[in-house]
Amino acid sequence: MELGILKEPGYENRVAIMAEVVKALTALKVNVGVEKGAGERSMVSDSEYREAGASIAAREEIFKKSDMLIMINPFGQSELKLLSREKVIVAILNPFFNKELVAGLAENEITSFSMELIPRITRAQAMDTLSSMATIAGYKAVLDAAFHLPRFFPMFMSAVGTIKPAKVLILGAGVAGLQAIAISRKLGAVVEVFDVRAAVKEEVESLGGRFIEVEGVTVGKNTGGYAVDQTQDFKKRQGELIHRHSLAADVVICTAQIPGKKAPILIHKETVENMKAGSVIVDLAASTGGNCQITQNNEVIQYNKVTIIGKSNYPSDMPNVASNMFGKNILNFLKLIIDEEGNLELNFEDEIVKGTCLTHKGKIVNERVKSVI
Repeated sequence: MELGILKEPGYENRVAIMAEVVKALTALKVNVGVEKGAGERSMVSDSEYREAGASIAAREEIFKKSDMLIMINPFGQSELKLLSREKVIVAILNPFFNKELVAGLAENEITSFSMELIPRITRAQAMDTLSSMATIAGYKAVLDAAFHLPRFFPMFMSAVGTIKPAKVLILGAGVAGLQAIAISRKLGAVVEVFDVRAAVKEEVESLGGRFIEVEGVTVGKNTGGYAVDQTQDFKKRQGELIHRHSLAADVVICTAQIPGKKAPILIHKETVENMKAGSVIVDLAASTGGNCQITQNNEVIQYNKVTIIGKSNYPSDMPNVASNMFGKNILNFLKLIIDEEGNLELNFEDEIVKGTCLTHKGKIVNERVKSVI
């Protein structure tokens, strides 16, 4: 089987597969082709790929000769015409917001696997690209906030007196939120955390954060550990608490998202207008609308002397380590769909293969996506 690695768009510094993973792929008896310059922004040269056993070719040739294409971000509609029927694609396809692309993949009878659909089960942890990238996002978000905050994170005692530690409020205790708690605490900040899932309270407290609980939460069934939309009454009480704690915070890090929907607005314009001058909001949910009403995706803005950073792709700022983690997630997944002879073998009895597959034989097959599209 011929496996092709595509160069990412100009805004993306990562690459889906690093040279060291190419070695592991060739051990699976597949031939690997890499688009020329694909790894440059991740500090991997074409010569390193060649030494690992890959061939280097132009994009059009990779499209033409590959049985399977691996990438992080999906290509545009214009490149669908370059795909022959029955090709296989593995990527972060963002199907809930790329409905036209999903329809095109089905229409062209492309078998596609969207890595953000990986089931949240123990056996799939080594394939969970979302968790890998969220770890980086949580880490970088805190460092970015510390850079923009016009005061120290830790408490300082000096000849001129004691400087109080910064107060950090984290909205959402998923992987990114938990990493943000850990890094904030290591930098010496006092940390408070909101999450609609009371089950994460123990994890929050084990990292040194104070969990702020809102009563009356709705717990979803079969959500794979993700948060679900809440009642209006709950949102009102939650909003009042978040407003109050935001006013006391120096930094607010927003990580709350609901799969398949716009990110919930948790920090309203009125809250920002009353926050302390110099406060910083980092909104990791910016690409799906943001948790802050003022957020602008991929922008750093000042509003009423509050810095609001709208950024969902922090992993691109750490391309080498992010690409390494992403590639190993992909490798672990590919081991499920490549047989001992290096051929494609799709076992839809496997819940990971079935749950990750988006389109197959001209149809949208993923149940979560079908319920939305």
